[in-house]
Amino acid sequence: MPETGTAGEPEGAAVTRMLCDVRSLTGEIPQSVGVLWKLAESGRQLDANLVRLPAGEHIGTHAEPDLDVLILVVTGDGVMDSPEGMLPLVEGVLLWLPHGSTRSITAGPQGLAYVTVHRRRPGMQIRRRADLTPVTAQPDSP
Repeated sequence: MPETGTAGEPEGAAVTRMLCDVRSLTGEIPQSVGVLWKLAESGRQLDANLVRLPAGEHIGTHAEPDLDVLILVVTGDGVMDSPEGMLPLVEGVLLWLPHGSTRSITAGPQGLAYVTVHRRRPGMQIRRRADLTPVTAQPDSP
């Protein structure tokens, strides 16, 4: 019989969870800046962040070369500058940023809070290169 977890589910079973209320995170502490929440559950295949920028804050031009990114504006306003032009960022706007696309973001007068979601990057791993042979100590020559 399989081991059971705290909710009576088999260990390792997929369990749906309420993660947070983004309205409460962005509304109660409007002066909070940066990443207010991030997805940190083990075994996940996605990364997600809730980011808040104060009024006028700017994130410089950058690109994600390997991953598509979704951005959902939660509160506030701002603009995204992209090669396609200036895109207005207002509550409820959902953007798809294909991998390789460039953008910068500037928060408007009320600040800006948005959720980003993308495929999880694999963690850094240290591995031996297959073409290297193990180094062995050589005895000192007389």
